This record gives sequence, C-alpha cells and structure tokens, in this order.
Amino acid sequence: MHFLDKHNLDIEKIMAESKCPIDFACYRSGFENVCKAKDAGIEGFAYCLEEPDKAQRCRFSLSFGYRYLCKCRLRIYAARHLNV
Repeated sequence: MHFLDKHNLDIEKIMAESKCPIDFACYRSGFENVCKAKDAGIEGFAYCLEEPDKAQRCRFSLSFGYRYLCKCRLRIYAARHLNV
C-alpha cells in the first residue's frame, strides 16, 4: 500500500520493540483487518470502539470507566497517523 511507504520506518520500529499475539495481522493485511479504534489524543492510548465483550478479551484493552482504551502501540500509531 502506498500510504504506508512514508510510515514504514516508524511501523518497523514499533514492531521490533513490541510483541503481538497475532503476529501483527493488522499490518500484514495493510490495516484492512483491524479492530475499531480512534485516536484518543492521549499519549500511549487510543479509544477502543469494539463491543465491550470483545474489548474485554483483548490483551491490549484497558477498562477506563465506561470505555475501553487500547494500549497496542501499532494500533495507536495507525489510528493517529493513518486514520485507520
């Protein structure tokens, strides 16, 4: 995907420094197969927009009041810089 070209160095660095239980499936799909999330404007977090039962099962989710936050660095990057 062309839109990833200018972000590849950042993405590769995040992947090298992170562990993913599904082997970065979001990246390998060109961010087509990705959970629902939105930039939270909070360093280190994105809003998880998945249904609560799905969010609870995710190892990267963090319950925060009535919402869930995502702490997956790659997902946060994609939400913030790729608008995905």
